Amino acid sequence: TDSPLRAFESELGVQAPVGFWDPAGYTNDGSMENFKRRRATEIKHGRVSMLACMGYMTPEITGKLPGYLSPSMKVQFADIPNGLGALSKVPGVGWAQIFAYCAYCELSQDQSAASPGGAGDFGFKAITSSDPATLTRKLNAEIANGRLAMMAIIGMFYQDGLTGSAWGDWSLYTDSPLRARGGARGGRGGFDPALQVGATEPLGFWDPCGFCKDKDQATFLKYRGAELKHGRVAMMSIIGFLGQPSWRFPGFEGVPDGINALGSAPAGAGFACLFLLVGFFELRILADLEEGNEPGNFGDPFKMIPTQSGGYDEYWRNFELNNGRLAMIGSIGTIVASGYTGLNAYEQWQAAKPAAISFIKTTLPFAP
Repeated sequence: TDSPLRAFESELGVQAPVGFWDPAGYTNDGSMENFKRRRATEIKHGRVSMLACMGYMTPEITGKLPGYLSPSMKVQFADIPNGLGALSKVPGVGWAQIFAYCAYCELSQDQSAASPGGAGDFGFKAITSSDPATLTRKLNAEIANGRLAMMAIIGMFYQDGLTGSAWGDWSLYTDSPLRARGGARGGRGGFDPALQVGATEPLGFWDPCGFCKDKDQATFLKYRGAELKHGRVAMMSIIGFLGQPSWRFPGFEGVPDGINALGSAPAGAGFACLFLLVGFFELRILADLEEGNEPGNFGDPFKMIPTQSGGYDEYWRNFELNNGRLAMIGSIGTIVASGYTGLNAYEQWQAAKPAAISFIKTTLPFAP
């Protein structure tokens, strides 16, 4: 209760689900003056970013203005590319006019610490209300959408710089190390990771860490085998998280849910036995079943291929990979939440429901 940060917990912008969030520690000194100065800066950057995002999207959706941007230089609006490409096409006089107008807007208002302008209030009537609760909600929505816009415009700049397209056409980024294409550019032996199972929409072949940038088939197959194993374990983990609130193995009825089970006596012993069993399968049985097949293909021990499942074809392999990837993310989130809150999966959802609803209401001005 003595934390200096608690002085800011009632300020605008402190919203669910993160509450007061200052990972860089700018407000650790507890100075209200510094907080208000940074809040004004945040609001300005958020407003500029919202306008910038609209500027990126509007020409792509509605088209460009008719006529000339510079009649004397014969430059039409249609000649100006969208995004970063406009920096080199707009005449210098045009940029001078833009900067002059921005300077006028910045300097013509009283933005001293005690003034309305210092808090970001410049009399813009769209964000106002006679009802204090409605006004607070609108101001919170402006801050939240400004934060989102700041993240979005940085992403737009990044993808524009890489692809040369303001709309982020990744097919234009031919030099990306993530596009491990074979053929003329080849890999070793012409192996193409981007054409393997698992390269599905919307991301296609996605390797942000560059594990397969050398396009080596052996390296790719090693990581694909690890991905399949981790995905399968994660899918079983999620099923376990969802099933344990309503069912237990005999003798484990008193074991707590989630990660807390590891600290109880019977579950700890059971986990040790499970660990040994998994090691036996990994080293002795699965290695033999996988021999001669692609990673993760252990044949058909349950004789399911003759059924209507269609066998372990490309559709089912992509289906398994995508669900395993989702399960790995879900397992990590569930384990962290379980360790932090002590709640099971269903209780976590119930506890998160009010925060999710509050976040939507404070972020979207039109939310009921």
